[in-house]
Amino acid sequence: MIKDKKLKIYTTKDIDVIPQLKLLTEEERFDIKVVSKVFPFRTNNYVVEELIDWANVPDDPIYQLTFMQKGMLSDEKYNRIASAVKSGLPKEEIKIIANEIRSQLNPHPAGQMTANVPFLDDEPVKGIQHKYRETVLVFPTGGQTCHAYCTFCFRWAQFIGDNDLKFATDESKRFQEYIKQHKEVTDILFTGGDPMVMSYQKLKAYLEPLLNPQFDHIKNIRIGTKSLSYWPYRYVTDKDSDAIIELFDRIMSSGKHLAIMAHFSHPVELETEAVKKAIRRLRKIGVKIRTQSPVIKHVNDNADVWSDMWEEQVHLGLIPYYMFVERNTGAKEYFGIPLVEVFEVYKDAFKKVSGLNRTARGPVMSATPGKVVIDGITEINGEKVFVLNFLQARNPDWVRRPFFAKYDENATWFDDLKPALKGDKFFFEDELNEMLKTKQEQFTNLVV
Repeated sequence: MIKDKKLKIYTTKDIDVIPQLKLLTEEERFDIKVVSKVFPFRTNNYVVEELIDWANVPDDPIYQLTFMQKGMLSDEKYNRIASAVKSGLPKEEIKIIANEIRSQLNPHPAGQMTANVPFLDDEPVKGIQHKYRETVLVFPTGGQTCHAYCTFCFRWAQFIGDNDLKFATDESKRFQEYIKQHKEVTDILFTGGDPMVMSYQKLKAYLEPLLNPQFDHIKNIRIGTKSLSYWPYRYVTDKDSDAIIELFDRIMSSGKHLAIMAHFSHPVELETEAVKKAIRRLRKIGVKIRTQSPVIKHVNDNADVWSDMWEEQVHLGLIPYYMFVERNTGAKEYFGIPLVEVFEVYKDAFKKVSGLNRTARGPVMSATPGKVVIDGITEINGEKVFVLNFLQARNPDWVRRPFFAKYDENATWFDDLKPALKGDKFFFEDELNEMLKTKQEQFTNLVV
């Protein structure tokens, strides 16, 4: 029997009142406050009480995943903020310093602010991205927060209160008109933030219209969410959890495919009775749960963690989907690891598990041109190279066309790689540059 649990959110102002944090030194609590001036901090009572092993702090993986660490900022950046806090500067002055630091941390990587934004009637459509032909991402206004924030999150800029850096739909429903007109789109991915922070009524307002005939071309509805990890009670004992299950059941009964794209970063997130009950309720109505996470230093940069996680996911009826590379944004220097090491984690985890567990594609980089997967490391004509491929691309013709990059043991992201075998550019570069130029001109014309 799962007892009701009332969600309690903790933010920076609660650092001194979270009982478990009294186990930390005053200096460690101060570090959390300092770093959270730059990166958004939010956690909840489920994470604090049921997921973190406080006897293992600060090394506990879920603690690293949800609580700010001093190393997330360089010494120079940390000292700037710490000095401002110690000096008692007004909040607005600290915010100016924080924004200067944020601007240096690549807040929206891979062309999200321009290259992924579609136009309708010569105007950008707010709150959606259309990078790949078949799939449109929708950022619901009411879903622009989370039950807790991951410290590594590549969408951290969504949560810092800067509307210029936030994706969110407006009230005009122009995004629906765009989807109606683009019959090549088969998949809608609701993302954020986290759509599952929305109430049943708000969620229904986004999902239910897709059941109408004008959206018959939409075959698959995906919801990107960390709720199963950070607040599984959303599907079990929340006041509208039954209504949400009924809504999902109705979507499945309509003939649409509904997939929960669940973010699980460590096996611990799969252990509680609450998450197991939530998974059972979703699977009972036929919802497919696919899992994904990046490889994150201090959290899961170990093959055993991944093989254990995949095995438990399959045991619970989930489908391992992606192993990502940590994106080149935010606290990348703290959480990212070289591509060579990420590939070794993937390879070693892959060979430890049975075929049922080998559905996870990886390591994958969601880079500017598309989803680039590292297929291997080999030698060609005496040159050591990364063997790369596109799983998705801005031009579908690029998909599954192998290409090669020079082996670089220090590279942590696709942009660090250079063409191999005496090539001066990757095969897609000229076309990509033209695409990006055209999109930039659209935005420039708006300003003019």
